[in-house]
Amino acid sequence: MSTWANLGLQDSASPLMEQLIFFHDHAFMLFFNSYVNRFLLHGQRLLYLLDEINEPSITLKSIGHQWYWSYEYSDFNSIEFDSYMIPTNELSTDGFRLLDVDNRIVLPMNSQIRILVTAADVIHSWTVPALGVKVDGTPGRLNQTNFFINRPGLFYGQCSEICGANHSFMPIVIESVPVNYFIKWISNSVNSSLDDWKQVLVS
Repeated sequence: MSTWANLGLQDSASPLMEQLIFFHDHAFMLFFNSYVNRFLLHGQRLLYLLDEINEPSITLKSIGHQWYWSYEYSDFNSIEFDSYMIPTNELSTDGFRLLDVDNRIVLPMNSQIRILVTAADVIHSWTVPALGVKVDGTPGRLNQTNFFINRPGLFYGQCSEICGANHSFMPIVIESVPVNYFIKWISNSVNSSLDDWKQVLVS
């Protein structure tokens, strides 16, 4: 295996990340060839695309806590949950140590997703490298960005802001599914939330 193989980034799961990888590889080639050309300006366009919000299909709100994430599907009032890292001693044999969570984010592929990020205590950073997403969560502020997942799968990320003693135990897992599976998941989640509320009201 070539030593150059380790100089790349994760496989892209979004069109924006594909462009970021292209820019990285192109700039890297220019760096080693010691010349500059007009294609370096391509990076300026990418900076604008990172901040552009294009009529999202779904809005997801992420709240950073010491040391877990809370999620709210803003378009569906009753879907909220916390997401904690699965401890190593409870991890299944096919799980990823320090990366798997008890509650994954489920999002439809081929849909524009807006994410709102904030924090409840200290500064956190919601980062998923395969999607080219990194957004700081600051207490009292609401930051946003968008992304588009172009394939199904599991995409892992972590808090990338040193937020305290257990900073390295704040993983993020996104499960990208076809739209019809997402609709079924949302329907089941809404129904189970309503059942939970009925149980609370009865007791």
